[in-house]
Amino acid sequence: MSSSQPLRGVVPPVCTPLDAAGDVDTASLARLVDHLVGGGVHGLFALGSSSEVAFLTDRQRAVALETVVEAAAGRVPVLAGVIDMTTPRVVEHARAARALGADGLVATAPFYARTHPREIARHFRTVRDRADLPLYAYDLPVSVHSKLPTALVRELAEDGTLAGLKDSSGDEGSLRRLIVELGGRHGRADGPAPAFSILTGSELTVDAALLAGADGVVPGLGNVDPAGYVRLYDAVRGGDLDSAVKEQERLVELFGLVEAGPDSEMGRNSSAIGAFKHALRLLGVFTHGTTAAPQIQLGDESVAHVEQHLRTAGLLPTR
Repeated sequence: MSSSQPLRGVVPPVCTPLDAAGDVDTASLARLVDHLVGGGVHGLFALGSSSEVAFLTDRQRAVALETVVEAAAGRVPVLAGVIDMTTPRVVEHARAARALGADGLVATAPFYARTHPREIARHFRTVRDRADLPLYAYDLPVSVHSKLPTALVRELAEDGTLAGLKDSSGDEGSLRRLIVELGGRHGRADGPAPAFSILTGSELTVDAALLAGADGVVPGLGNVDPAGYVRLYDAVRGGDLDSAVKEQERLVELFGLVEAGPDSEMGRNSSAIGAFKHALRLLGVFTHGTTAAPQIQLGDESVAHVEQHLRTAGLLPTR
Protein backbone atom coordinates (compact mmCIF):
# COMPACT_ATOMS: atom_id res chain seq x y z
CA MET A 1 0.00 0.00 0.00
CA SER A 2 1.63 3.20 -1.21
CA SER A 3 1.90 6.06 1.24
CA SER A 4 1.77 8.56 -1.64
CA GLN A 5 -1.60 7.46 -3.05
CA PRO A 6 -4.93 7.30 -1.20
CA LEU A 7 -6.56 3.94 -0.64
CA ARG A 8 -9.52 3.76 -3.01
CA GLY A 9 -12.41 1.47 -3.77
CA VAL A 10 -14.37 -1.12 -1.81
CA VAL A 11 -12.80 -2.19 1.49
CA PRO A 12 -15.24 -4.43 3.40
CA PRO A 13 -15.00 -4.80 7.20
CA VAL A 14 -14.41 -8.55 7.27
CA CYS A 15 -16.91 -10.54 9.35
CA THR A 16 -15.33 -12.94 11.85
CA PRO A 17 -16.90 -16.42 11.59
CA LEU A 18 -17.26 -18.33 14.84
CA ASP A 19 -17.91 -22.00 15.39
CA ALA A 20 -20.63 -23.35 17.66
CA ALA A 21 -18.30 -22.99 20.66
CA GLY A 22 -17.53 -19.36 19.88
CA ASP A 23 -13.99 -19.88 18.59
CA VAL A 24 -12.74 -18.26 15.38
CA ASP A 25 -13.52 -20.53 12.42
CA THR A 26 -10.35 -20.01 10.39
CA ALA A 27 -11.45 -22.20 7.47
CA SER A 28 -14.62 -20.15 6.98
CA LEU A 29 -12.64 -16.92 7.37
CA ALA A 30 -10.21 -17.96 4.64
CA ARG A 31 -13.18 -18.75 2.37
CA LEU A 32 -14.60 -15.30 3.10
CA VAL A 33 -11.33 -13.64 2.06
CA ASP A 34 -11.44 -15.54 -1.22
CA HIS A 35 -15.11 -14.58 -1.65
CA LEU A 36 -14.26 -10.90 -1.14
CA VAL A 37 -11.12 -10.83 -3.28
CA GLY A 38 -12.94 -12.83 -5.95
CA GLY A 39 -15.66 -10.18 -5.88
CA GLY A 40 -13.08 -7.58 -6.86
CA VAL A 41 -12.64 -5.64 -3.62
CA HIS A 42 -9.69 -3.28 -3.32
CA GLY A 43 -8.74 -3.97 0.29
CA LEU A 44 -9.82 -5.72 3.49
CA PHE A 45 -10.56 -4.20 6.89
CA ALA A 46 -10.08 -6.90 9.52
CA LEU A 47 -11.26 -6.31 13.10
CA GLY A 48 -13.81 -3.61 12.42
CA SER A 49 -17.31 -3.24 13.81
CA SER A 50 -18.76 -5.86 11.45
CA SER A 51 -15.88 -8.10 12.56
CA GLU A 52 -17.27 -7.90 16.13
CA VAL A 53 -13.90 -6.57 17.25
CA ALA A 54 -15.30 -5.30 20.55
CA PHE A 55 -16.55 -8.81 21.39
CA LEU A 56 -13.31 -10.66 20.68
CA THR A 57 -10.51 -11.52 23.09
CA ASP A 58 -6.98 -10.41 22.24
CA ARG A 59 -6.19 -13.98 21.22
CA GLN A 60 -9.21 -14.14 18.93
CA ARG A 61 -8.20 -10.82 17.38
CA ALA A 62 -4.76 -12.19 16.63
CA VAL A 63 -6.10 -15.43 15.13
CA ALA A 64 -8.57 -13.53 12.93
CA LEU A 65 -6.02 -11.00 11.68
CA GLU A 66 -3.35 -13.62 11.03
CA THR A 67 -5.88 -15.67 9.03
CA VAL A 68 -6.97 -12.69 6.93
CA VAL A 69 -3.39 -11.66 6.17
CA GLU A 70 -2.38 -15.19 5.19
CA ALA A 71 -5.48 -15.75 3.06
CA ALA A 72 -5.12 -12.39 1.32
CA ALA A 73 -1.53 -13.36 0.43
CA GLY A 74 -0.69 -9.87 -0.79
CA ARG A 75 -3.52 -9.73 -3.33
CA VAL A 76 -5.04 -6.66 -1.62
CA PRO A 77 -3.92 -4.54 1.35
CA VAL A 78 -5.17 -5.52 4.80
CA LEU A 79 -6.10 -2.86 7.33
CA ALA A 80 -6.28 -3.96 10.96
CA GLY A 81 -8.65 -2.45 13.48
CA VAL A 82 -6.79 -1.59 16.68
CA ILE A 83 -9.86 -0.26 18.46
CA ASP A 84 -9.77 0.05 22.23
CA MET A 85 -10.55 2.51 25.01
CA THR A 86 -7.14 4.04 25.76
CA THR A 87 -3.94 4.95 23.95
CA PRO A 88 -1.68 2.34 25.66
CA ARG A 89 -4.08 -0.47 24.76
CA VAL A 90 -4.41 0.74 21.16
CA VAL A 91 -0.61 0.93 20.87
CA GLU A 92 -0.35 -2.70 22.00
CA HIS A 93 -2.90 -3.79 19.41
CA ALA A 94 -1.10 -1.73 16.75
CA ARG A 95 2.25 -3.34 17.45
CA ALA A 96 0.67 -6.79 17.37
CA ALA A 97 -1.04 -6.00 14.06
CA ARG A 98 2.20 -4.83 12.52
CA ALA A 99 3.94 -8.04 13.64
CA LEU A 100 1.16 -10.08 12.02
CA GLY A 101 1.65 -8.36 8.67
CA ALA A 102 -1.07 -5.71 8.52
CA ASP A 103 -0.55 -3.02 5.87
CA GLY A 104 -2.33 -0.28 7.81
CA LEU A 105 -4.19 0.45 11.04
CA VAL A 106 -7.65 1.75 11.87
CA ALA A 107 -8.35 3.39 15.24
CA THR A 108 -11.14 5.36 16.84
CA ALA A 109 -10.64 8.19 19.28
CA PRO A 110 -10.27 7.01 22.90
CA PHE A 111 -13.56 6.24 24.59
CA TYR A 112 -15.17 5.43 27.95
CA ALA A 113 -14.03 8.82 29.30
CA ARG A 114 -14.83 11.82 27.10
CA THR A 115 -11.73 13.34 25.52
CA HIS A 116 -10.79 16.81 24.33
CA PRO A 117 -9.70 17.33 20.69
CA ARG A 118 -6.14 17.97 21.90
CA GLU A 119 -6.17 14.59 23.66
CA ILE A 120 -7.58 12.92 20.56
CA ALA A 121 -4.81 14.45 18.45
CA ARG A 122 -2.20 13.24 20.93
CA HIS A 123 -3.77 9.77 20.83
CA PHE A 124 -3.55 9.44 17.04
CA ARG A 125 -0.02 10.86 16.90
CA THR A 126 1.16 8.44 19.57
CA VAL A 127 -0.33 5.42 17.82
CA ARG A 128 1.15 6.49 14.47
CA ASP A 129 4.60 7.05 15.96
CA ARG A 130 4.70 3.83 17.96
CA ALA A 131 3.43 1.49 15.23
CA ASP A 132 4.93 3.14 12.11
CA LEU A 133 2.15 2.05 9.74
CA PRO A 134 -0.39 4.13 7.81
CA LEU A 135 -3.12 5.08 10.28
CA TYR A 136 -6.78 5.62 9.41
CA ALA A 137 -9.15 7.33 11.81
CA TYR A 138 -12.54 5.70 12.38
CA ASP A 139 -15.24 8.30 13.06
CA LEU A 140 -17.85 6.31 15.00
CA PRO A 141 -19.71 8.66 17.35
CA VAL A 142 -22.47 6.15 18.11
CA SER A 143 -19.90 4.06 20.03
CA VAL A 144 -17.19 6.58 20.89
CA HIS A 145 -19.68 9.27 22.01
CA SER A 146 -17.86 12.09 20.24
CA LYS A 147 -17.53 13.09 16.60
CA LEU A 148 -14.12 13.88 15.14
CA PRO A 149 -14.06 17.63 14.37
CA THR A 150 -13.38 18.52 10.74
CA ALA A 151 -10.61 20.93 11.75
CA LEU A 152 -8.85 18.19 13.73
CA VAL A 153 -9.06 15.68 10.88
CA ARG A 154 -7.63 18.26 8.48
CA GLU A 155 -4.78 19.04 10.90
CA LEU A 156 -3.87 15.37 11.27
CA ALA A 157 -4.14 14.85 7.52
CA GLU A 158 -1.90 17.79 6.72
CA ASP A 159 0.85 16.79 9.16
CA GLY A 160 0.85 13.17 7.94
CA THR A 161 -0.45 11.59 11.14
CA LEU A 162 -3.49 10.16 9.37
CA ALA A 163 -3.52 8.44 6.00
CA GLY A 164 -7.28 8.55 5.82
CA LEU A 165 -10.65 8.46 7.50
CA LYS A 166 -13.49 5.97 7.65
CA ASP A 167 -16.59 8.07 8.23
CA SER A 168 -19.37 6.13 9.96
CA SER A 169 -20.90 9.18 11.62
CA GLY A 170 -23.97 9.16 9.38
CA ASP A 171 -23.49 12.92 9.05
CA GLU A 172 -23.38 13.36 5.29
CA GLY A 173 -23.09 17.15 5.61
CA SER A 174 -19.99 16.83 7.78
CA LEU A 175 -18.45 14.38 5.31
CA ARG A 176 -19.08 16.81 2.46
CA ARG A 177 -17.52 19.66 4.42
CA LEU A 178 -14.41 17.58 5.04
CA ILE A 179 -14.09 16.78 1.34
CA VAL A 180 -14.36 20.49 0.55
CA GLU A 181 -11.84 21.37 3.30
CA LEU A 182 -9.35 18.98 1.71
CA GLY A 183 -9.70 20.38 -1.79
CA GLY A 184 -13.12 19.31 -3.03
CA ARG A 185 -14.14 16.69 -5.55
CA HIS A 186 -11.83 17.84 -8.34
CA GLY A 187 -9.10 19.49 -6.27
CA ARG A 188 -8.16 16.65 -3.93
CA ALA A 189 -4.97 15.77 -5.82
CA ASP A 190 -3.59 19.27 -5.23
CA GLY A 191 -5.28 19.93 -1.90
CA PRO A 192 -3.71 20.34 1.53
CA ALA A 193 -3.59 16.55 2.04
CA PRO A 194 -3.47 14.98 -1.46
CA ALA A 195 -2.71 11.45 -0.28
CA PHE A 196 -5.50 11.43 2.31
CA SER A 197 -8.16 8.76 1.74
CA ILE A 198 -11.82 9.41 2.62
CA LEU A 199 -13.93 6.27 2.91
CA THR A 200 -17.63 6.32 3.71
CA GLY A 201 -19.16 3.76 6.04
CA SER A 202 -22.70 4.76 5.00
CA GLU A 203 -23.34 1.88 2.66
CA LEU A 204 -26.79 3.06 1.52
CA THR A 205 -25.54 6.39 0.10
CA VAL A 206 -22.30 5.30 -1.55
CA ASP A 207 -23.24 6.70 -4.95
CA ALA A 208 -23.72 10.17 -3.47
CA ALA A 209 -20.54 10.03 -1.37
CA LEU A 210 -18.40 8.94 -4.32
CA LEU A 211 -19.91 11.61 -6.53
CA ALA A 212 -19.09 14.19 -3.85
CA GLY A 213 -15.46 13.11 -3.87
CA ALA A 214 -15.07 10.24 -1.40
CA ASP A 215 -12.42 7.70 -2.36
CA GLY A 216 -14.29 4.55 -1.45
CA VAL A 217 -16.59 2.66 0.88
CA VAL A 218 -16.28 0.29 3.84
CA PRO A 219 -19.59 -1.62 3.62
CA GLY A 220 -20.63 -4.29 6.11
CA LEU A 221 -23.06 -5.56 3.49
CA GLY A 222 -20.06 -5.90 1.21
CA ASN A 223 -19.29 -9.16 3.00
CA VAL A 224 -22.44 -10.58 1.45
CA ASP A 225 -22.31 -8.92 -1.98
CA PRO A 226 -18.81 -7.58 -2.65
CA ALA A 227 -19.29 -7.66 -6.40
CA GLY A 228 -22.34 -5.42 -6.11
CA TYR A 229 -20.37 -2.70 -4.35
CA VAL A 230 -17.53 -3.05 -6.84
CA ARG A 231 -20.01 -2.58 -9.71
CA LEU A 232 -21.38 0.50 -7.94
CA TYR A 233 -17.90 1.93 -7.43
CA ASP A 234 -16.86 1.24 -11.02
CA ALA A 235 -20.05 2.78 -12.38
CA VAL A 236 -19.52 6.05 -10.49
CA ARG A 237 -15.85 6.19 -11.43
CA GLY A 238 -16.76 5.53 -15.06
CA GLY A 239 -19.41 8.24 -15.10
CA ASP A 240 -22.30 5.81 -15.60
CA LEU A 241 -24.56 7.35 -12.97
CA ASP A 242 -27.74 5.58 -14.11
CA SER A 243 -26.09 2.20 -13.54
CA ALA A 244 -24.66 3.41 -10.23
CA VAL A 245 -28.06 4.49 -8.93
CA LYS A 246 -29.67 1.24 -10.09
CA GLU A 247 -27.01 -0.82 -8.30
CA GLN A 248 -27.28 1.32 -5.16
CA GLU A 249 -31.04 0.85 -5.09
CA ARG A 250 -30.63 -2.94 -5.38
CA LEU A 251 -28.20 -2.86 -2.46
CA VAL A 252 -30.61 -0.75 -0.42
CA GLU A 253 -33.22 -3.47 -0.89
CA LEU A 254 -30.72 -6.18 0.03
CA PHE A 255 -29.76 -4.24 3.16
CA GLY A 256 -33.25 -4.96 4.48
CA LEU A 257 -31.89 -8.33 5.62
CA VAL A 258 -30.36 -6.61 8.67
CA GLU A 259 -33.87 -6.23 10.12
CA ALA A 260 -34.17 -10.01 10.39
CA GLY A 261 -34.22 -10.13 14.19
CA PRO A 262 -37.32 -8.77 15.97
CA ASP A 263 -36.88 -5.59 18.03
CA SER A 264 -38.61 -7.21 20.98
CA GLU A 265 -36.01 -9.98 21.21
CA MET A 266 -32.61 -8.54 20.33
CA GLY A 267 -30.53 -5.44 19.68
CA ARG A 268 -29.97 -4.06 16.20
CA ASN A 269 -26.30 -5.08 16.24
CA SER A 270 -27.25 -8.70 17.00
CA SER A 271 -29.75 -8.63 14.16
CA ALA A 272 -27.42 -7.07 11.59
CA ILE A 273 -24.31 -9.13 12.33
CA GLY A 274 -26.37 -12.30 12.62
CA ALA A 275 -27.97 -11.50 9.25
CA PHE A 276 -24.59 -11.00 7.57
CA LYS A 277 -23.29 -14.25 9.01
CA HIS A 278 -26.32 -16.32 8.11
CA ALA A 279 -26.31 -14.83 4.62
CA LEU A 280 -22.71 -15.99 4.25
CA ARG A 281 -23.71 -19.42 5.58
CA LEU A 282 -26.53 -19.66 3.04
CA LEU A 283 -24.05 -18.66 0.32
CA GLY A 284 -21.76 -21.52 1.36
CA VAL A 285 -18.99 -19.33 2.75
CA PHE A 286 -19.51 -19.81 6.50
CA THR A 287 -20.19 -23.07 8.29
CA HIS A 288 -22.09 -21.39 11.14
CA GLY A 289 -23.99 -18.15 11.69
CA THR A 290 -22.88 -17.82 15.30
CA THR A 291 -22.45 -14.32 16.75
CA ALA A 292 -20.28 -13.51 19.75
CA ALA A 293 -21.68 -13.38 23.29
CA PRO A 294 -23.77 -11.75 24.63
CA GLN A 295 -25.50 -11.20 21.30
CA ILE A 296 -28.68 -13.19 20.73
CA GLN A 297 -28.73 -15.68 17.88
CA LEU A 298 -31.18 -15.45 14.98
CA GLY A 299 -34.06 -17.93 14.96
CA ASP A 300 -35.42 -19.87 12.00
CA GLU A 301 -37.97 -17.21 11.04
CA SER A 302 -35.27 -14.55 11.01
CA VAL A 303 -32.98 -16.72 8.89
CA ALA A 304 -35.83 -17.21 6.42
CA HIS A 305 -36.07 -13.41 6.19
CA VAL A 306 -32.38 -13.27 5.28
CA GLU A 307 -32.77 -16.02 2.69
CA GLN A 308 -35.65 -14.23 0.98
CA HIS A 309 -33.58 -11.05 0.63
CA LEU A 310 -30.73 -13.03 -0.93
CA ARG A 311 -33.12 -14.55 -3.47
CA THR A 312 -34.73 -11.23 -4.31
CA ALA A 313 -31.28 -9.69 -4.85
CA GLY A 314 -30.28 -12.50 -7.20
CA LEU A 315 -27.63 -13.96 -4.90
CA LEU A 316 -29.53 -17.24 -4.53
CA PRO A 317 -31.72 -18.85 -7.20
CA THR A 318 -35.44 -18.18 -6.86
CA ARG A 319 -37.59 -21.15 -6.00
